[in-house]
This record gives sequence, structure tokens and C-alpha cells, in this order.
Amino acid sequence: MMSKTWLITGVSSGFGLELTKQLLAAGNTVIGTVRNAAKIKDLIAQYPETFSYEKLDVTDVTAIHNVVSKVSKEHATIDVLVNNAGYGLFGAAEELSDEEVNKILSTDLLGSIQMIRSILPKMREQKHGRIIQISSYGGQVAFPGNSMYHASKFGIEGFAESVAQEVAPFNIGVTIVEPGGARTEFRYGSAQVAKAMPAYKGNPARSFEKMLALLMV
Repeated sequence: MMSKTWLITGVSSGFGLELTKQLLAAGNTVIGTVRNAAKIKDLIAQYPETFSYEKLDVTDVTAIHNVVSKVSKEHATIDVLVNNAGYGLFGAAEELSDEEVNKILSTDLLGSIQMIRSILPKMREQKHGRIIQISSYGGQVAFPGNSMYHASKFGIEGFAESVAQEVAPFNIGVTIVEPGGARTEFRYGSAQVAKAMPAYKGNPARSFEKMLALLMV
């Protein structure tokens, strides 16, 4: 199989890290984005010719444009973009702070949107490409205590489905991936919990607490 050049966000853990390892082992080239390069030092050492990284916080729109512009100039093609960066936020909608709401939407929704918008000129120019959007089963169903996470996933799926129709004439495909539960840092480390309000004690919105308690055992 012909090797490809992949741009993947959030490669320091979880699906992003595992995908990167498998792609590199198969002979592909990967450009990964991270916030902490120390977490990928082994990849840097093991694949000096085919793996490179860019520091990126996907909530920074200007940084997204700069990174995509840089890697687009450095590589003849960017065959695949994988939007993987994201995290979970638990709590009733009323319990969430404005900052928490803005952060998860900026990360899980707007970050992916801007990555896609930024890579499209490169893919149109090269006349091919594949965008892989990591979503969740939470983009199809909704549970109490996960309102903003669901908002981001429902939103990005609608965006991706619309864009897929816009870019098909340019030989660019869009794939949405909806994982279920997995033993990744999403559950064990990156998920955040809102400050509890007494009024919601025993409320269905707090049902996630039992799941988290089991995960911490």
C-alpha cells in the first residue's frame, strides 16, 4: 500500500497516539499536534525521518492557521487530516461555568471546524484528500450530565456531513468515526467535572458520578 502523509491532532495519548504508532509502523509519514512534546519523545526518537510534531492548542484559531500553512508548505501533499483532539465535560448545564462552556466548544467543536477549513485549500490544490473526524456515539444519542459534550459532537457531525457534500467534487472525502467506550485518557485523565450544585444532588445529571467512581477503582 502506498504510504501517505497524515496530519493528526492530539497525538500525545489515546486514539491519536495509537493511530500514530500504527501508521508509522506501516511506513506512513505523520505530522502530529501536541500541547506537551515530552509525551511523544519516544516517537520522535524512533521515527526521526517520518514523524514530526507541531505544538498546538486547537482553541487558538490563529495558531491553527499558522500550523496548517506551515506543514502545507513543508509537505508535497497532506493526504489525510484526522481531527482527534478533544475532551469530555460532565455536569448539569446549569452547573457549568461560562469558561467551561466556551472551552469545550472551542476545543471539541470550533477547533475541528477550523482545522478542516484550514486544510481544504491544500487538498483542493492537490486534487485529493480525506478528512477523518473523530466524534463519538455521543454525536447520536444524549445523556443527562453531558449536555455540552453532546452539543459539540452533534455540532461537528452536522458540520462534517454538510462539508462532505461541498468537497466531494474536489475528490475530498469526509469520514465521521463514532467510538464507544474505550480505556483511553479521555476517561481516566482528560475528562473534567463541573462544580456540583446541591440542588442537583440525586438528579439524573449526576449519574455519571457512579461511572467515574468505578473507573477510578
